[in-house]
Amino acid sequence: MKLLLKLIFILLFTLLISKAIGQSLTQTVRGKIVDQQSGSAIVGANVIILDTDPLLGGTTDVDGNFRIPDVSVGRHNLKVSFIGYEDSSIPELLVGSGKEVVLYIELRESFVQMEEVVIKATDQEKGKPLNDMALISAQSFSVEETTRYAATFDDPARAVLSLPGVTGGGDDGTNEIVIRGNSPRGVLWRVEGVEVPNPNHFAEEGSSAGAVSMLSNNMLSNSDFFTGAFPAEYGNALSGVFDINLRQGNNEKREYAIQAGLLGLAFAAEGPFSANSKGSYLVNYRYSTVDLIDKIGVEIIEPNEVVTFQDFSFKFQLPTKKAGAFSLWGIGGASSYKYKAIPQERDFIDEDSRNRMMALGLSHIYYFNDDTYLKSIISWSGLENRFLEDSLGQKIQFDESFQHAALRGSFLLNHKFNARNTLRSGVILNQLSYDLFSKFRNIRTDQLQTEVNASGNTQLWQAYTQWQNRPTEELTINTGLHFSYFGLNGNTSLEPRISGRWQFRANQALTAGLGIHSRLEPISLYLAQEQLPEGGYVQPNKSLDLTKAVHYVLGYERKLRPDLKLKTEIYYQHLYDVPIRPDFVTQPWQLINSALNARDGFTTDTLVNNGTGKNYGLELTLEKYFTNNYYFMITGSLFESRYTGADKIERNTRFNSNFATNIIMGKEFKVGKAGNNLIGINGRVIWGGGQRVVPIDLAASRANNRTIYDWDNAFERQLPNYFRMDIGIRYQRNKPKHASIIALNVQNFTGRYNVLDEFYSNRTSDIQTEEQLGLFPNISYRIEF
Repeated sequence: MKLLLKLIFILLFTLLISKAIGQSLTQTVRGKIVDQQSGSAIVGANVIILDTDPLLGGTTDVDGNFRIPDVSVGRHNLKVSFIGYEDSSIPELLVGSGKEVVLYIELRESFVQMEEVVIKATDQEKGKPLNDMALISAQSFSVEETTRYAATFDDPARAVLSLPGVTGGGDDGTNEIVIRGNSPRGVLWRVEGVEVPNPNHFAEEGSSAGAVSMLSNNMLSNSDFFTGAFPAEYGNALSGVFDINLRQGNNEKREYAIQAGLLGLAFAAEGPFSANSKGSYLVNYRYSTVDLIDKIGVEIIEPNEVVTFQDFSFKFQLPTKKAGAFSLWGIGGASSYKYKAIPQERDFIDEDSRNRMMALGLSHIYYFNDDTYLKSIISWSGLENRFLEDSLGQKIQFDESFQHAALRGSFLLNHKFNARNTLRSGVILNQLSYDLFSKFRNIRTDQLQTEVNASGNTQLWQAYTQWQNRPTEELTINTGLHFSYFGLNGNTSLEPRISGRWQFRANQALTAGLGIHSRLEPISLYLAQEQLPEGGYVQPNKSLDLTKAVHYVLGYERKLRPDLKLKTEIYYQHLYDVPIRPDFVTQPWQLINSALNARDGFTTDTLVNNGTGKNYGLELTLEKYFTNNYYFMITGSLFESRYTGADKIERNTRFNSNFATNIIMGKEFKVGKAGNNLIGINGRVIWGGGQRVVPIDLAASRANNRTIYDWDNAFERQLPNYFRMDIGIRYQRNKPKHASIIALNVQNFTGRYNVLDEFYSNRTSDIQTEEQLGLFPNISYRIEF
């Protein structure tokens, strides 16, 4: 708490002594306007900054580009209109002095041909998915939101924890995403339209999360997040999809950003390749601040620990006159954690954990005409997780090395027939390679036993088609079909999807979605080895099918006023073909086993696809958009998450926390003589049910002097409710040639003790609790020029 008070004092002192700027500062706002369904440039669209006097605006040229110079710094409302298209608006657009504002805006063709353009304010469309085929259980999020929300640390995964139906996996340190009670393993990560491995530092085998994101806010553009019933183009996803877009670098002006904080020292650069080039580059590099501070002799972690990470990302945009537009992009990172035992403290176990990930892609988009385009992506990705645990460097306890690589080709053909009909079809070819090795020390024999030792390759082929039909101006229907083939064992999945949106009144809409979805288990699970009594081994899980789920969703939306929206969804998910232990097992822990309770990792246990599960619930969101310098969002979720294992008994899943409530809010103030500078104060409250655990049988544990679980009542025990308050203070100072931002974000600023887990202690002969991450402050400084 003393450290927190010092950080707050430093920040407030900085704000008080900062000198106000007397002159009014300006910046350029520019971008491109395209047709939403076909992606073709719209020539002659009007772009207006509504709150300027006189009005500032511009018109798009033959390439759909517009440019509005001399826009004063601060927040503005921007409106785009064009005859024959529905208007679009961007509320509270933040304009700073350090970087130009470059926008990419899509307009939807209207059934009604307007005779004239009338400039007036229209309802905002904040949160509307970028993917026009997404009509339900989807929301877009902006880079500005991930930066503004309290204690998100510029991480999109932490930002979506405020959305309805989304909770953490029960551990603040792992940054897991639990969607509607599903296992975190059900989340699909996509970057630039193609699947990528888990893009988080300190990840584990089979996990979709990690303590620190590799995705930098310097690189991100607006992106989509799906919580259910997603369109047909998304496959190999069971619970949700993160569809991340990387922005293009500024192709007219060189710009730079430097940021330093507790979570890393980062540098970003962007600009055109040359003065006459239409292409651009954007690069970002970050290195662990904790390791840098440790190297200069200042200890902020335990002296027997070493924590380090670094990541690099880039995007090169290469447009051509006749051959379409190319982009070369990549993200990658490496992290490690080392722990050296201290025998004097009766600590005898050393740990060495390493994680590396990389994804590279070449994307190409070619427009055959104004209505048809082909998008092609060739990508390569690799993921490596290493873990070594030994006794003082003498006796190995665990030795694991998991290496995965994927060569992917994704090809999407989009054709807009007219304002009513659009067809989008594609194929995704995945060549998956693996080199897996894992050994552990068997406590009964005191010998190392192999869990998996396999290398080779296999394939996942995917194909999809989806059709958007608009019978009327108010009704939109999307139908689609996704097909998957897993080459390792020949299993397939055919998945129909349908969704609709009916705007039955100007301020009200009904939405619905239905679809089948599937996801592979980690490759290591299919290839795990089970040792035979007579020697040798078998691979009992090689023929496992894909886990599947049917999603049903109904929604209702109402605009209470132009900047206040009420949204509710009810859903039901039926999960089937879930891996569980076979009927003939006899041990209690085997009978209750299910993949729906897994966070990460793999198992050598024999599994069959006889498990089922169900998730159902109600979600409610009341959101006040960022207008009049303040915003808030209140979300509530009530849900049940159940599963059935080999014992045929329906139980709570590990992630059935039953309820979740989030409140985020913020207020912004203009400061300085000309109002050029901004102070933002933001807060977040998270309150939800605790995670489920297997109860500990205290009497049996005392009798055996070790932990004994009550498997008959598995996951009936619920940890205490989770409660956390986060705060953030942000000050942006604009100068003629640069902008600087100093921010303090504090996670769990009240220092509340949230329970992570329970364990039996031989020392106390009682059940003890393990604490979640406590108060965590992060102060950062950023300069843009």
